[in-house]
Amino acid sequence: MSVQESLINVLMKPWILSVIGIVFGTLAGYLYWQEIGCLSGTCIITSSPVNSSLYGAVMGFVASGLFVKEKKDQQKNPD
Repeated sequence: MSVQESLINVLMKPWILSVIGIVFGTLAGYLYWQEIGCLSGTCIITSSPVNSSLYGAVMGFVASGLFVKEKKDQQKNPD
């Protein structure tokens, strides 16, 4: 493995779950608009495919944060 490949791997790992969440959320939002949607046009989120897809992308990004493991402190506080 070259230095360039390892650098790319290091930079991409923290973002891969976020990107997957955004893509999945965007697709889910669009499919929600297409299958369920809002026929009257009075619904703020589901009245247009753009709004629904953006909302899905935000929700996918937020949901992807649930799968990130936090690093625990190795030092003990003497409090």
